[in-house]
Amino acid sequence: MIADGVPIWRASIRMPSLHPMYRGVAANFERGGAIILENAEHGSETERSFEKTPIFHLLSRDEKTGRWNLAKGEGLEYAELHEFALAGGTDHVISIFEFPKEVALRGLGFSLTSDAPGGFSDDQLAIIQELLPALGLAAYRVAVSKTATEILAVYTGARTSARILAGETRRGMGGSIDAAILIADLRNFTALTEVFQPAEIVGFLNEHFELIDRHVEENSGEILKFMGDSVLAIFPTEAEDPQKACKAALASAQNLLKANEELSRERTRHGGPDIGIDVVLHLGEVFYGNVGAHGRLDFTVIGRAVNEASRLEKLCGMLEQPLLLSASFATTCAVPCDYLGSFELRGVSKAADVFRLAGAAS
Repeated sequence: MIADGVPIWRASIRMPSLHPMYRGVAANFERGGAIILENAEHGSETERSFEKTPIFHLLSRDEKTGRWNLAKGEGLEYAELHEFALAGGTDHVISIFEFPKEVALRGLGFSLTSDAPGGFSDDQLAIIQELLPALGLAAYRVAVSKTATEILAVYTGARTSARILAGETRRGMGGSIDAAILIADLRNFTALTEVFQPAEIVGFLNEHFELIDRHVEENSGEILKFMGDSVLAIFPTEAEDPQKACKAALASAQNLLKANEELSRERTRHGGPDIGIDVVLHLGEVFYGNVGAHGRLDFTVIGRAVNEASRLEKLCGMLEQPLLLSASFATTCAVPCDYLGSFELRGVSKAADVFRLAGAAS
């Protein structure tokens, strides 16, 4: 019940979303049940389905309200209203509430369905209209907060965005952590820019970054940066068990390399380029926090370990190895490894011992 005397069988609030994966979000309630949240993904099928809804009908006509007497057979051309009518619905009303113009969220659609004989009375509809501004304001507050949280996580990662929202927003705020570091770089990618159009290059990047992100996240890691055709990710260690972070980083590396091989094979079947990935795994202490200018910050990791990992990645091509491990990583991870030698790294005073997984082929 939205208010005494107003018989509500079903209620729904639908809002657009700025999340890159979802077109919109809906909160649905049915008498006697729980509130169910649904995300509508972007895609042609979702778009076509939305175009067959009564809310789209109102939006396309620039109308703010609509009413369909289900008991008299109105609105049955819409699949959801036809379903409501078959289940005993008698009346369906929709109100559109617009949000302030300074945000990309246009507004919300608020729909109510009654199963009472005769549907909603005029007095009941008047009550609904009186409550709508307060409901819209509350929904706007929730939508803006949810959008800010989700978009920040999309651009910075879930772990990092949580720290920012917790108040770590000043330059220099952060601290030292131990972490397994993963750097992945697309092999010979620069040469592709001479052959393919920019839109095609972006498509290739997105395909490879998608699979890297999937395998990093499924092992509790977090991508901090996309740097051209490279990726920087971390797996923070637990003081009592740094091996756990190393095992997670190694699993990510192995899985993403395997997935990348499958992706490239599929692409080459259709005449596209074979794009390999070089991966380096390192373990060390980093500063994790805000770096940059007063008005333009980056929440990232810096430090000697990051610099060493970056320099180690350059050895992948020279050694013809898609996966290299530093000494600190190999020792802590405690997996069988082959020693490849000690190498000077540019900008690093001490030569680095480099390993590959035992039995790995070039």
